Amino acid sequence: MKLVGSLTSPFVRKVRIVLSEKRIVYDFDVDIPWESDTRVAEHNPLGKVPILIMDDGTTLYDSRVIVDYLDSANPVSRLMPEFNRERSMVKRWEALADGISDAATTIFLERKRPESLQSTEWISRQQKKAMLGLEVAARDLGDKKWCEGNAYTLADISLGCTLGYLSFRFPEMKWRMFPNLVRLVDTLEERASFIETAPKE
Repeated sequence: MKLVGSLTSPFVRKVRIVLSEKRIVYDFDVDIPWESDTRVAEHNPLGKVPILIMDDGTTLYDSRVIVDYLDSANPVSRLMPEFNRERSMVKRWEALADGISDAATTIFLERKRPESLQSTEWISRQQKKAMLGLEVAARDLGDKKWCEGNAYTLADISLGCTLGYLSFRFPEMKWRMFPNLVRLVDTLEERASFIETAPKE
């Protein structure tokens, strides 16, 4: 199978970490959707990454769809609980982390536009979303080691990718004011899957 994505996207990184944790062999095709020579739309009409191209040519897109498939496809290192409520809570964490990442990537793309066309109101709105999301993440994590339950799950991967992206693109966004989020990231960044997928240009 092949994964299409960029080296900076938190959504692509989430999938890469799941692939690593599940020990699934794949090819990685680096393709940046906003560059002029991108071929992303050939695989995803929405023009977004990540995209998983399976051996029979079938494509999956949206990171949440891909990680669901990967976790079910291989019994190694299950990252989501089987039972409905526990599974839903892990997916809720994923939705929160992805929402923060969505707001942050929206700011990044807005700032790529000519300065005269940028909307400071729109940027401010996205910044507020991200900060409110971080406050909720810190509140819900509390003094626990892991986001949900007593083990490492997709919830931790998702939040870790979001916080890594904020550190990479938005050092001015002060998520490190939450000591429990810092503690979680410090734990995650010791894992090989996080080390090998650290965002880079």
